[in-house]
Amino acid sequence: MSDEIPEGRAGGCLCGQVRYIAPAQFLSTIVCHCANCQKQAGSAFSVVAVLPREALKLKGELTVFEDRGTSGAPVWRNFCGRCGSPVITDTPQARERGLIFLKAGTLDDPSDLAPTIHAWTRSRQPWMQLPEGVEVLAEQ
Repeated sequence: MSDEIPEGRAGGCLCGQVRYIAPAQFLSTIVCHCANCQKQAGSAFSVVAVLPREALKLKGELTVFEDRGTSGAPVWRNFCGRCGSPVITDTPQARERGLIFLKAGTLDDPSDLAPTIHAWTRSRQPWMQLPEGVEVLAEQ
């Protein structure tokens, strides 16, 4: 990776050790309600932006924790080893398709994101109301 960050949509971890540039538009924005994302995010869900893998330009070093999805396949949770901010989620299926999942909360300005898919809603917290007009997947 180059030490220079090119122009684009910027983000990074809480301490600033990890910075990135992503495309201005994402392929989709997904809210995942699975139990593991809840634990990893420390919240009721995790919001991820889906983008082409080669479009993400990253500066800094991430630590990886290998989790297992419901299918038993690995889920690689990439986070800043210094401040703990989750930055990227990766899976074998995403790699095969040339995609990567960026934790949307790490964007410098995520205010324009409008999630269109809510996944793993069978695990969602009962008090979490889903908005109208979004695709709802009980699993994924």
